[in-house]
Amino acid sequence: MNSILKIEEGDKVIMRKQHPCGNSEFLIVRLGSDVKLMCIKCGRYVELPRVKAEKQIRSIVEKDAEA
Repeated sequence: MNSILKIEEGDKVIMRKQHPCGNSEFLIVRLGSDVKLMCIKCGRYVELPRVKAEKQIRSIVEKDAEA
């Protein structure tokens, strides 16, 4: 059974694989059928299909403060 992650825009997450800059902490910028992530260290954007992104998320570091 698949567990559903409750991710929202503005959440900081730790991914299983590192970005080429060496960082594994990302900020969720946009949600939809694709997830747009921004690397906290270098500021570059990564876009992944939502299913793949949810599998790659190890943990949610910080929930959005506005929620």
